[in-house]
Amino acid sequence: MSLVLWSPDLFSSLASVSRQLATWPQRWSQFHRRHPERVLAAIGAVLLVGGTASYAVATLGPDAARVPVQTWVQPFALNLPETQPAELHLYRSDLTRSNDTVYTLFQRLGVQDPSAAEFIRQSPAARGQLLGKGGRNVQVETDAQNQLLKLTLRWVSDERSDQFQRLVIERRASGDWSLEQQNGTLVANTQLAGGLIQSSLFAATDQAKIPDAVAIQLADIFAGDIDFHRNLRKGDRFSVVYETMEADGEPMRSGRVVSAEFVNNNKTYTAVWFKEPGASKGEYYSLNGDSLRRAYLTSPLAFSRITSVMGMRLHPIDNTWKAHTGVDYGAPSGTAVRSVGDGVVESAGWQGGYGNTVVVRHRNGHSTLYAHLSKISVRKGQSIAQSQDLGAVGATGSATGPHLHFEFRVNGVHRDPLTLARQSESRPISPAARAAFAQRVQQVRVDLAAASSVQSLAIQ
Repeated sequence: MSLVLWSPDLFSSLASVSRQLATWPQRWSQFHRRHPERVLAAIGAVLLVGGTASYAVATLGPDAARVPVQTWVQPFALNLPETQPAELHLYRSDLTRSNDTVYTLFQRLGVQDPSAAEFIRQSPAARGQLLGKGGRNVQVETDAQNQLLKLTLRWVSDERSDQFQRLVIERRASGDWSLEQQNGTLVANTQLAGGLIQSSLFAATDQAKIPDAVAIQLADIFAGDIDFHRNLRKGDRFSVVYETMEADGEPMRSGRVVSAEFVNNNKTYTAVWFKEPGASKGEYYSLNGDSLRRAYLTSPLAFSRITSVMGMRLHPIDNTWKAHTGVDYGAPSGTAVRSVGDGVVESAGWQGGYGNTVVVRHRNGHSTLYAHLSKISVRKGQSIAQSQDLGAVGATGSATGPHLHFEFRVNGVHRDPLTLARQSESRPISPAARAAFAQRVQQVRVDLAAASSVQSLAIQ
């Protein structure tokens, strides 16, 4: 290692640097005067770089993961009310059957309770109302183990009454059983329905789940305009608003048809039930206010088929051509025969080849004859109303099978019964009831429109 203390070249270099430094202020002053914008840009760049560096540095701090974390736990009490698990109750309902035993009834209702079954067997009241009587509404309430808590039986003794009976069997807190029989009042509830004719009225109403009692009412309401034996067409449709009579919300029986619409062969017929103020009973009217109750019905049978019309025919027994003076309706023996109009029974009994026969005298020299009956339900001189039962279809007298022979006479002269109803007169609503009827019709139009919508949905 050598150490140079002094050199002429080193001295010369230092002197050169010293001279350059001495001239630097003068040279900078000259550059600043010539290029001031460059000086400002250079200063801004320096400041910018300096600021960026400061930001970068400022963002650099302690690692958050290394910062100590302190946790405070504050206990508190949540005061909630004490609850008990809800007890599960099950509800089931069905209709009794005439051949029911306690076992079969409980089996359908899902009840597994020997104690309850034994109570019913030992109770004459419970056994007498529950067993051997079909069609009664029965509802049970059970626990989760299907043990009986409550049984309620409902039924109607009189179809014309607005009352129903209720039998209640209930388990007491002590575990034994109580039985109570009560009376209640039926409540009317309105139902909407409709259907499409494919074959018959009954088939259509069955398809639409409309009770038979309502179907019979429909046939009666429009009997003066529609011959349900001959004039129904495939594609005919109907809408109906009717009442169901309910007990504790459960339907018990059908009520009255409130309003109806029937389209037969592209012609529309309407009906609304209306009772004039002060009248003893109501009746059905068209929406125009014309009574649908004509003097005569189109047929003495609600449902049947025509087997022979009025005119010349080959007699089925004599095998000779004879004039047939009426219309024959084929129907099962025992089918109810009804009077086609108001009148008085002129005769009731056996008439030779006619067999058991009823003759009814009406107004204006009119009379009707009902022959070959299996039984007679009226007596001579008795006043009867339209649709009242006269007897039942049979095959008495000169008959080859069960049927009804029906005649219509005017002053003793035979007339065609098939034109009977259409030629009979009807009565319009009274002027005093027009305003109330018009108000009723407004609601009926709304109801029938709703029923028509139900009909459309049912058809789809």
